Amino acid sequence: MATVLKPGWSKPTTILFASEIPANEKAFAFALAQASEFGADLILFHAYDTLTVEASETSGIRYYDYASAARTEMKHLEPLAERARALGLRAEVVVRPGLPADQILAYACERQVDRIVMGTHSPGPIGKLLVGSVAEAVLRTAAVPVCIVGPEVVDGSYRNFATRTILCALSMLDTSHVVTAFAAELAAQHRSRLILQHVIRPQDTHEVLAGRTISDIERDLRMVPEEFRDRLSVQAVVVPGDPTEELLYQSRAQHADLIVLGAQGASAFAAITRHGVVYKVLAHSHVPVMTLSPVVLAQCGATGERTTAVDTFLAGVF
Repeated sequence: MATVLKPGWSKPTTILFASEIPANEKAFAFALAQASEFGADLILFHAYDTLTVEASETSGIRYYDYASAARTEMKHLEPLAERARALGLRAEVVVRPGLPADQILAYACERQVDRIVMGTHSPGPIGKLLVGSVAEAVLRTAAVPVCIVGPEVVDGSYRNFATRTILCALSMLDTSHVVTAFAAELAAQHRSRLILQHVIRPQDTHEVLAGRTISDIERDLRMVPEEFRDRLSVQAVVVPGDPTEELLYQSRAQHADLIVLGAQGASAFAAITRHGVVYKVLAHSHVPVMTLSPVVLAQCGATGERTTAVDTFLAGVF
């Protein structure tokens, strides 16, 4: 059965840039480049979970001022909106009180945005990317693709973050056909080269191959949707090794401009300790990373079940 993807996922008409204050300049530059490429509306969204406390000059009484807090935050983002408008884009600033992850997800659903773009800080001692696990909550539950611009992403604003090569990480889960179809549509929209990669842990090599060769598996990986087969340059790479190291290595060796991952869940231990592959990739990738949450994958009919009996890594696990 053909995978049905929403057109806006690969060709967005509305992009939500989830911003902190001050804004992450590299992440904003990427969101701006994406909006400019597709002529998409750009929403600069900020949620604050602390209230502004002011003292009245006359009474000295301290009080919570929601309106003042919103105005203050909007002043920080308005110059960014003006930069977008100067490029002929429609841009607006939206500020809401509340927990950032909750507000980002709620507003993305309310406005029916097609893509969320976020930046991250440098990881802490345990690799936590955003205070309050904002990135984790959004990546796990967003109903649209989420693009993360990590701390080591090379600033590509000088070339408008041109996407010439996309590296897509695949697994032996049934979600792979969705991730492949999405990556193929992205590659078609950007007119870019598509590389499909699967990493086999060394201890699983014998069971995964089971009478097959690496070339056999690579041939199977190249099965992109039929409508793209004559339009795309597709390369498959299957290697044994550590999923994170191999993915980051290939992204540099292949001069990738974007990594695509299926963000399927991992064990509770991996999530708590931040040993999941997605956290490591976000922390060290030199290019933006586009993720598809379990919600997105489920919308396309994927269940996350394994297609083989071998316990293989999914490059997008937490």
